[in-house]
Amino acid sequence: MILTPLLPLMYEPLVRAALLEDLGRAGDITADAIVPADRHASLVLRARQPGVVAGLDIARSAFQLVNPAAQLEAERPDGSVVAPGDVIAAIEGPARGLVTGERTALNFLCHLSGVATATASLVSATQGTKARIVCTRKTTPGLRALEKYAVRAGGGSNHRFGLDDAILIKDNHIALAGDIRTAIERAKAHAGHLVKIEVEVDTLAQLEQALAIGVDAVLLDNMAIEELRQAVTMTGGRAITEASGRITAETAKAIAAAGVDLISVGWLTHSSAALDIGLDYLGLNRQAA
Repeated sequence: MILTPLLPLMYEPLVRAALLEDLGRAGDITADAIVPADRHASLVLRARQPGVVAGLDIARSAFQLVNPAAQLEAERPDGSVVAPGDVIAAIEGPARGLVTGERTALNFLCHLSGVATATASLVSATQGTKARIVCTRKTTPGLRALEKYAVRAGGGSNHRFGLDDAILIKDNHIALAGDIRTAIERAKAHAGHLVKIEVEVDTLAQLEQALAIGVDAVLLDNMAIEELRQAVTMTGGRAITEASGRITAETAKAIAAAGVDLISVGWLTHSSAALDIGLDYLGLNRQAA
């Protein structure tokens, strides 16, 4: 899979806001007091634990928004697997600006690399099956495009980006409509010709109803492995099958082996642990030219 970089327009406003939050009312008074304005420095971003890299362009943006003279050269581009001690990127530029942008750059890079790493662990666990690992809308407010990019960097795929991507009929929609049939019929009457319809089902009886009416995809929510197998057999290729609920690196393989097309995982974006990445200053500092 080719990982298409995010356009700067998609992340620069987020990075700018994070820097402004950090700079407060007077800027980096520690760096201003201690680091001479004419000093340049060389640094490296180094992995401190194994994982998958995501977010280098965002980190570069953090440094360059502080000082455009900062340069970041990727050694392990986004999507790369790294081991402890691996150099991910080399950075050079005015020392004061690098110190000021460090925390914001690392906040984005460590978080997004953590999402990519968690995704890669599930992709690895389901290797050899047809199931794809997909994320959900359970994202950090404001960071959805970045976190979904990190999922792709980890080898996963994206579910809906927003409520207008597709119609996903969940249990509350069914309750408000009165029953599955009414909900699906209303959805079909409302949807444009390019809009797909997915319905969440909790039981095989609900699945049978949904398939009889016709939908593009079925979300098999919190079903046991044997139920999933039966659901895949019942569906028989008439709709995309998506398993959701209680997905871990330990359970993913068995769920994938049941034959589902997709496994959706909310915790990838809302609670993945950050990947430990350090910014190490090298011994050589030089005067600015």
